[in-house]
Amino acid sequence: MTGLPPLSHVLALVSAAAGVAGLVQAALGTWLVARFCRNEERTSLTESVLPAFSILKPLHGDEPLLEEALESCCTQDYPDFEIIFGVQHAADPAIAVVERLRERHPDLVLRLVVSGEQHGVNRKVSNLINMLPAASSDHFVISDSDIHVRPDYLRHLARAVTRPGTGVATTLYAGLPASGSLPRLLSACQINHNFLPGVLLSRYLGRQDCLGATMVITRENLAAVGGLEALAPHVADDAVLGRLVRARGGDITIAGCMTWTTIGERTMGDLLSHELRWGRTVRSLAPGGYLASAIQLPMLWFTLPVLLQPHAVWPLRVFFLAWVLRAVCAFAMDRCVGQRSFIPLVLLPFRDWLSACVMIGSLTGSRVAWRGHTMHVAPHEINPSLPAGD
Repeated sequence: MTGLPPLSHVLALVSAAAGVAGLVQAALGTWLVARFCRNEERTSLTESVLPAFSILKPLHGDEPLLEEALESCCTQDYPDFEIIFGVQHAADPAIAVVERLRERHPDLVLRLVVSGEQHGVNRKVSNLINMLPAASSDHFVISDSDIHVRPDYLRHLARAVTRPGTGVATTLYAGLPASGSLPRLLSACQINHNFLPGVLLSRYLGRQDCLGATMVITRENLAAVGGLEALAPHVADDAVLGRLVRARGGDITIAGCMTWTTIGERTMGDLLSHELRWGRTVRSLAPGGYLASAIQLPMLWFTLPVLLQPHAVWPLRVFFLAWVLRAVCAFAMDRCVGQRSFIPLVLLPFRDWLSACVMIGSLTGSRVAWRGHTMHVAPHEINPSLPAGD
């Protein structure tokens, strides 16, 4: 009678099985993103309902590629829109960017609001609250300052927000490195290879998330959930808005266009700070789902058998085979979102281990740093029986 296999062998097999699940998820997510991008290219946008839009752009400093991102909003193929820019200080260098945009686009309505009034811990939402009175339309596009869009962006948003049952519309986004530096490539790798396919896969399984890169909502629906003031006490304003809308029975519709967020981290410290903020925020919203997302790190799981059984041959063979398969998915994903660097493919195992370290760090605290300010994240609970904002 043979004895039981050693514990290290059992753990190696369990870890390899988790890695296989991660590869399957990566393949499914890649397929969903590729299908989304194909549908975007084929979509005909001859909509008869084209509401006037007020685009709200909260600004803070002269970020990398800021002017390019804002320029992409100014060159929309759309008949009726205005852009409201907001800063909290008269000396903010982003004001100079706005002035250059005004010179290049004299026919556009580009308004600038300067106000330092605070309405809660979330300074972005405070900025938006100060900007909102300057908006003249009844359809708001709340869009981050670092978002790059195509000329048909507003047409896609019009189709999404006017769909029956829609409470708020949002967009997918990919990472656009401001340069080819290692921190920026690694950050884009996290967004493009893990976050983006994960969002579409969870959507396919029935989950509806509101993504802060773009949030499109009518004046009426915003008032019904308590206005922007209902978001001011929360760090994760996008997720809270989505929950408030869902609590009232509205759908979160994903517009049929891709957008890109600038990756501007200059150092590995910047990258870790950003991802810790994101990780702690997501953990506060959905702790179980956040822990389950560890399955998205297949190269981590395939590394463990190599460490657990250093003298065995099979773990090393499986590791390199998994690396090739993971790289194929990552390569396909990068082509879908317009990225061309091969460096992230070489760094896939390191990226997964870095993500694991960020995840562990996210479990050990609630403090997050954002644009020079420190905040604490806490679980967000939306009670549908209470008026929004109570």
